[in-house]
Amino acid sequence: MSATSKASWMVAASIGAVEALKDQGVCRWNYPLRSLHQHAKNNIRSYYQAKKLAAQSSSAISSKVNNEKLKQSEESLRKVMYLSCWGPN
Repeated sequence: MSATSKASWMVAASIGAVEALKDQGVCRWNYPLRSLHQHAKNNIRSYYQAKKLAAQSSSAISSKVNNEKLKQSEESLRKVMYLSCWGPN
């Protein structure tokens, strides 16, 4: 084969590859921009979900601590009331 024949086959193959990629949407600017936007949107959503879960878990922990303190103060009050009513005189 001559050099021009090889070059024309290379050009034809290159054009065919580019057209195939265009059909799939890979070579368009729209695809990379849409992909980037989708990726950013997913990451931001997961960031806010993680932040919300962290806030919920910290509030759950603080409410548990508050419940423990409440139970302890009730028990202390119960003990004082018992001792004041039935304790040694």
